Amino acid sequence: MEWPITLSVLLGSLLILILSGFPIAFCFFTLCMAGVLIYWGGFPGFEQYILSVSSSVTKFELVPVVLFILMGSILFESKIGTNLVNTVNKCLGRLPGRLGIVSVITGTIFATLSGSSMASTAVLGSILTPEMEKHGYKKPMSLGSIMAGGSLAMMIPPSGLGVFIAVLAKCSVSAFLIGIIIPGLILAFLFGAYIYIRSWLWPEVAPPYESESVPFTEKLGDIVKYVLPLAIVVFLVTGIIMVGIATPSEAAATGCLGAFAASALYKGVNWRTLKKSTITTVRLSGMILLIMASSSSFTQVLAFSGVNQGMTQWIMNLAVPPIVTVIGIQLIVMLLGCFMPSMGIVVIVLPLFGPIVSAMGLDMVWFAILTMVNCEMGAITPPFGNVLFVMKGVAPADTTMVDVYKAAMPLNAINIIVMLIILFFPETAVWLPSVTLTK
Repeated sequence: MEWPITLSVLLGSLLILILSGFPIAFCFFTLCMAGVLIYWGGFPGFEQYILSVSSSVTKFELVPVVLFILMGSILFESKIGTNLVNTVNKCLGRLPGRLGIVSVITGTIFATLSGSSMASTAVLGSILTPEMEKHGYKKPMSLGSIMAGGSLAMMIPPSGLGVFIAVLAKCSVSAFLIGIIIPGLILAFLFGAYIYIRSWLWPEVAPPYESESVPFTEKLGDIVKYVLPLAIVVFLVTGIIMVGIATPSEAAATGCLGAFAASALYKGVNWRTLKKSTITTVRLSGMILLIMASSSSFTQVLAFSGVNQGMTQWIMNLAVPPIVTVIGIQLIVMLLGCFMPSMGIVVIVLPLFGPIVSAMGLDMVWFAILTMVNCEMGAITPPFGNVLFVMKGVAPADTTMVDVYKAAMPLNAINIIVMLIILFFPETAVWLPSVTLTK
């Protein structure tokens, strides 16, 4: 069978399984077992298949995924969000769109503590939505700024999805985690600039209000009490990787210790917190590792069926610059983002297109980061972005999904701008790892 037909059958079958409501991991496992029967020599191939599944989830590089989830769960359950939001709010002056900018700044800080966009959106929405409603913020501004702050959790380490993408892309986990910092900060800056400019030009979307004057000593005291301990946790995760003290796995472990210490400082460590954090970690880690095992098998099915070799050769024979190929791949990711969660997108795209990008001699860290930004955009892309539904859940009762979709559209435009920056200025993604990590 020619590779285009094989690819069409594989992807068509996968799409049917996903649309049927099966969990993503089971969709891939079903397809892979059929592939074993056809391409791995029938039933004897299942022995090799089991070994492949086992080896895919026993990689040391995957340890940070579990620990990052545990760290984020501990901090989330300890309810540090309210104090952090209040501190940031006190420190800002009378800015246009002040509460929206508070959402982005707080979301950026949350992003350095937890890699879950949905959890971050839920926290920001539950805290800031009532305040925005009270001060007359229109829905495009209130909903948009909260989704902007929440979606940043994917883009700044620690990021469990980032580790997952780096492993699938077969690039350095350390380089990837450090590489997403600058694109993440650029994204946060552009979100904040959008909120400021729109609120300045159209004050009716975010009416200005007089805030209570807070003494400098009180601001400084709150920063020391509520922000500094979290900054230490950030250093224990990202800083020690950048200075070469620890590997991502070791940094994730020290981050967990720091998260426990910070939670204890805020009196958030109790039996309920430990129980919920552990259950969340086991549930999410199990899901991610199942998807990792199934995607690894899918990669081998693609290789044994001849799809990877055939597609790579076909694209290499095209008389187009490599950048055109990368743009085409990102357009496919963008389309998938309208209908699938980020995890499902990367387990399809990276095994399929990763070998092609590598064969073209392009930097896999750069390509993986570009794909990460695209996946972040997918979380706020109508009609099925996960963050959109979380936002609807914490929004006022009169909010419709159309309101949420409208608020998300400017954010998608900003994400596309950041992707173009990374695409045409690769240094934004690869410079920081090159100067901080020893070769």
